[in-house]
Parts: sequence; structure tokens; C-alpha cells
Amino acid sequence: MSDALFLEASSREILPGCPVILGCPLDETATYRAGSDKAPQAIRLGSESIETYSPLLDRDLSDHDFFDLGDLHFEPEALEKSLEIIELSVTEILKREAFPICLGGEHTITLPIVKALKALHSDFIIVHLDAHTDLRDHYEGSRVNHATVMRRVREIVGPGRLLQLGIRSGTREEFSWMRGQGTLLEWNPSLDKALLERVRDMPVYLTLDLDVLDPACLPGTGNPEAGGWFYDDLERFFLILDQITLVGADVVELNPGLDSSGVSAITASKIVRELLLITGRDR
Repeated sequence: MSDALFLEASSREILPGCPVILGCPLDETATYRAGSDKAPQAIRLGSESIETYSPLLDRDLSDHDFFDLGDLHFEPEALEKSLEIIELSVTEILKREAFPICLGGEHTITLPIVKALKALHSDFIIVHLDAHTDLRDHYEGSRVNHATVMRRVREIVGPGRLLQLGIRSGTREEFSWMRGQGTLLEWNPSLDKALLERVRDMPVYLTLDLDVLDPACLPGTGNPEAGGWFYDDLERFFLILDQITLVGADVVELNPGLDSSGVSAITASKIVRELLLITGRDR
């Protein structure tokens, strides 16, 4: 486990009803630019530059219990074992009726998290924010990697349980699949109502790939894609998220070594703060 804690995390514990940060610094299947394994610590260090108070939500982390378990440790070139470690660790958090907030690492970490959720929560929806579809069946000879992760996730949760927003890059076949399956939601002024109707009264797990943001807003990611959301779009989404039941989240694909300004890590820290406040409870 690492030494740094996010903002004013209470301690390295797990208490029922509280959000729990878990660092998952996995970087095994990157095909363009590696470095996402440094993200969890960069997000914690970035949190030193933000306040505990969120003007958007009008809440303060100083009024909430939340915990930081530090980082998991993975052996190099041991993807299957690493994913098993993540699944077991998230299962422990869920068994204690807490809310996992997992910091990647690459997007593949979502797969074992969803497996752990499925074992304990049979009925939930995945909301996927990303620039990329991540829906290939195989990629570079493998069925489990950052480019196939949402196809594997959908196989676990089943039809009608995956919603995708911010997508602007993928193969023709992937876009055809999304449209055919009804997973792709267009970001427009009427989305608030449409999204709430799709997830109302259902537990939601959020997987947030930071490259959903425009590279002008967040350049520190391994596979940047022109266009995309700006931070005010994300804030609008958080206000929707605050009206539903969030059972956990992951924030993935920060590559801090690609942004010497540190802005990307600080932005990721602010995102994590909002998720902690959405899932948290008052002391």
C-alpha cells in the first residue's frame, strides 16, 4: 500500500455506507503510451491543490467520512493475477457495504470491479464515459484489454445494462453495435431527462475514462481524442448523477507523465472529490 492519502481521508479503513478509495495502478495492455500506473499517486498529490468544498454540490468533504486504502501491488506481466487481486479487493469493500472509488490505471480494471459487483448486486446499470467505444471482441490477439473491456463488461451485466456517453472514436462495427444495442446516448440539452428515465430506481456503477474530456481540457492521457466534453459538461453530468443511486465508480486512463503542468492530475482529483461527495454521507 502507498503512503499518500487523498485530501483529508479519515484513515485506511472500510466503514459501512462510506466511499473507499482504492488505487489500481494497472498498466499492462497499453498499446500507444504507457504510464497510467503512476495515476493513483498523481491524483492523490493533485488533491493537495484543491479544496475539500465543492461549490457545485455545496458539500464539504470535512463533513463526510471517506477512506483511502492506498494502492494495490501487481507483478509485471501478470494480467490475470492482477485482475483477480482487484476483484477480491473490491469484493471486500462491497461486503462491508461501502462504495468503491477505484483509481486506475488502464481501463481494463473495470472488468474485475464489475465482476465483484455482479456477485453481490444482481441488478445494476453501467454508465460509461469515454472517448472510445472499448467494444472490440479481440484486440492484438487478446479478449481482455483496454480496447475490449466494455464488450466483456456488457457480457457480464447483460442487455440493457450499459449506457455510453461521450464516445467519438471506434470502428464502424463498434458504432453499429452501439446503435443496434441502444447503448449510445448523444450528449444534448435533453439528455438529463433521457438519462434519468433510463436509470431511475436502478443502482448505477460509473466508469469514467478521463479521455472523455477534450485534450485541451485534459491532455494527460495515453490516447487523447480531439473534440469531446469540457469540464462544464462533466459538472452537468454530476448533477444528474447526484439524483440517482451510485454504488461505485472508477476513474481511469490518467497518464500524468504526459502533462508536465500537472493540470490533468489536479482535474482528476477534483472529479474524485465530486464522486466522494455524491456517494458519501454526513458525519
